[in-house]
Amino acid sequence: MTDTPGLRRAMGGFDATTVGVGSMIGAGVFVVLAPAAAAAGSWLPLAVVVTGFIAYCNAAATAKLATVYPSSGGTYVYGRRQLGPWAGFLAGWSFVTGKLASCAAMALTFGLYAAPGFETAAAIAAVVALTSVNLLGVTRTALLTRAIVSVVVPVIAFVVVVAFASPASGEPWMPAVNGPVGVLQAAALLFFAFAGYARVATMGEEVRNPRRNIPAAILGALGFTLVLYLLLAVALLSALGPGPLADSPAPLRDVFDAVADPARPSAADGGALPRTAVTVAAALASLGALLALIAGVGRTTLAMAREGDLPQVLSLISLRFGVPWAADLLSAVVVVILLLTTDVLTVVSFSSFGVLLYYAIANAAAFTLPERQWYAPRFLNVLGAGGCLVLAFTLPPVSVLSMLAVLAAGVLWRMVVLRVRRRP
Repeated sequence: MTDTPGLRRAMGGFDATTVGVGSMIGAGVFVVLAPAAAAAGSWLPLAVVVTGFIAYCNAAATAKLATVYPSSGGTYVYGRRQLGPWAGFLAGWSFVTGKLASCAAMALTFGLYAAPGFETAAAIAAVVALTSVNLLGVTRTALLTRAIVSVVVPVIAFVVVVAFASPASGEPWMPAVNGPVGVLQAAALLFFAFAGYARVATMGEEVRNPRRNIPAAILGALGFTLVLYLLLAVALLSALGPGPLADSPAPLRDVFDAVADPARPSAADGGALPRTAVTVAAALASLGALLALIAGVGRTTLAMAREGDLPQVLSLISLRFGVPWAADLLSAVVVVILLLTTDVLTVVSFSSFGVLLYYAIANAAAFTLPERQWYAPRFLNVLGAGGCLVLAFTLPPVSVLSMLAVLAAGVLWRMVVLRVRRRP
């Protein structure tokens, strides 16, 4: 393995869209709907719509920036080019630290569904296996993600149909915790699920005809996933009610319990086959999200190493497979350490804060572009940046303070590095 001038453009528009859909579906459906319902109550569909609108603002900004700068690194590159090195570094550091936590959360979600009682071992095995897939090249990543999506989406559609066919009886209206703030907090948590469209932009150097394929893939993946999430949120509220949905560790499986015994939505006497199908779909969706997350983190790390914001060794690219092997391997090591030392499910909100800050910078960078497209008017950049910051600071205070401390540590480290470089 050695250095090469650039990565290989091997992905078409359909593969890029599939990567985005696979990234979002795994996180949203099986991780954040229950805690979002706990915050938003019966207003959960409104929280989905709020998240979808802010995500569209971000997607439009990202799509425009990606056509101008079709290289790996996403908003790290966009921020550096349009706003300066410090803005780029803050975006890249927010993305890398937040998404490393997301990788660990997705790996553990897979372990919890696929191997209860041995979830950490299964999670580590998943990280090792999927890192190996990424090291074999991005076309293999896209093919595996396409296969996963082809299984998961039909299962989710089946859950939606069953849920609408078995509405809960007598479930009271449950207002959002803290009123509008609860809806915004739910939207911030749900944003963790919608962030997958950025995975396409971070792999911009590997997409064919990027000026056409990147915007189409980003907007297509977001639109498909938004409709799916909204249908699922309404269906789960209908079948389980807001209270049981908020308390359920696995709401999609509980739908089948509700069909078997509507008086006891959380009973364990649902059909074995549908529950098994949902378990398999959850495991596959988590793997799909983890696969794309590993690829995105590695490519942003590659871009930061190219610019000197991270050690140069992380810019090494495989001559045979055209992937950033050093960055991918380091990402896998960090995720494994997190799995061994941390309860990573508690850091979903940490990841949301980092990603929201990342997109606030993306909107600010897009605002400075002179050329506009129909899908990316300048006022959307203002709404997107403001919306991201508002959502970020509605997250639990402990999560906000923790991520601010991580970001401050990164800024301090870069200041020290710059000072050392200036010395004669």
